[in-house]
Amino acid sequence: MTKKILLLALLFVSACSPPTTIAETVAAPKPSTATAEPVITVETALPAQTATPAFTPTLESIRISPNDGMTQLLIPAGTFIMGGLDIYRQDDELPPHEVVLPSFWIDQVEVTNGMYALCVQAGACRPPRDLRSDNREEYYENPDYRDYPVVNVAWYDANAYCIWANRRLPTEAEWERAARGDDKRNYPWGDELPNPYNSNSLNTVGDTTRVGSYAEGASPFGALDMAGNVWEWVADVYDGSYYQISPLENPQGPVAEDMFTVYRVIRGGAYQEDDIQLRVSNRSFLEGPDPKADAKKGEAFYGRSSNRIGFRCAQDD
Repeated sequence: MTKKILLLALLFVSACSPPTTIAETVAAPKPSTATAEPVITVETALPAQTATPAFTPTLESIRISPNDGMTQLLIPAGTFIMGGLDIYRQDDELPPHEVVLPSFWIDQVEVTNGMYALCVQAGACRPPRDLRSDNREEYYENPDYRDYPVVNVAWYDANAYCIWANRRLPTEAEWERAARGDDKRNYPWGDELPNPYNSNSLNTVGDTTRVGSYAEGASPFGALDMAGNVWEWVADVYDGSYYQISPLENPQGPVAEDMFTVYRVIRGGAYQEDDIQLRVSNRSFLEGPDPKADAKKGEAFYGRSSNRIGFRCAQDD
C-alpha cells in the first residue's frame, strides 16, 4: 500500500499543473427517500487500513492527457456488482446486478479550475455560472485555487469540456466500477466510514479542497476524490427504476428521447455529505439541459449548476 500511495503522489503532481495559469444550488433529493483549512495532502495522508486494491497502478496503466494535463487511469475490462449492497441501500439502487464493462480510461481526479480555464480560453466552454465557491468570494479566477475542482458548471458545460478534451463523461456504470473496483465495498477505500483522512466530507472543511488531497481514500484503481469534495456529473439520464431493466453489458443509461425528464445523474457526494450519501452506490440528480427550452433563458436550456457539483471525464480504451 505504501508503494501505491507513492505512485499516486507522483501521478497527482503531474495531473495538477496545467500549462497556463487561469486569468448554488443543492442537488435534488430522491423522490423515493426522505431525504484555517485542514487539508490532508497526498504526501501526509496515512495508509489505508481497510482497502484491498484490485491491482497496483503501473506506468502501463496511466497516461497524461495532452489537452489539459490530466492523469488518466486505465480501468481494465471486467465484471462487477453494481447497486446497493448495505442496509442503507435505496430503491433506485436496486436490484444489485452484475455489469460487464470493456476497458476504459478515467480521470484520476476531478477537473480543476485551471484545467477548465483552458477550455474557456479556447472558446469551447462557458465560464462557470458563479465564480465563487460556497464560502470563498474569489475562487475560479483565484490562482490559489487553480488545483481545486471547478464547480458551478451545468451538465451541458461538463459535457462540452470532456468533448473539448477529446474525452467524454463517464457512464454511471463506469463511474461506479472505477470507484468500487471488483469487490463489494461500500466506499472507494473499503468499508471504513468517511473521516478527515480518507475524504473531504462531513462538512469538516466546509468547502472544496485541492484535488487528490486524500490518498487514503483512493479507489482500488487509484482514482481519488470519488467520495466527497464535490458531486460529479455523469452521462446518464436519471431513472429511479433503470436498474430493473439495465442491460448486462456496458449499460449506457436510459435513452434521453424516451424519458419525460431532463434530470441527469450525479455521483460521489460532496464536502457536506455524510456516510450514507458518500456510498459508491448512492445516486442523486439535478436538472440537465433541456433542448426544448429557449437558449436565451439560460439555466433552463443549459441545466442547473451548483457550488457542490463538478465532474471528471472518461475515454474509450
